[in-house]
Amino acid sequence: MKKLVKILKGLLITGVLLFAASLIIYYFNLDMKAAAKVSPLLEKYYDSKQKEKHL
Repeated sequence: MKKLVKILKGLLITGVLLFAASLIIYYFNLDMKAAAKVSPLLEKYYDSKQKEKHL
């Protein structure tokens, strides 16, 4: 019984922390800021690749 309570307590704490992290990411719009930083690198990589032309 004690083991079950310990597992449930750990799951509850983990859930609360993940929820708080998701709210922080949403509030500060961090996902789109990260995408804006990564986008030029991805564009540079994919623009330099050889492309096959099949029509």
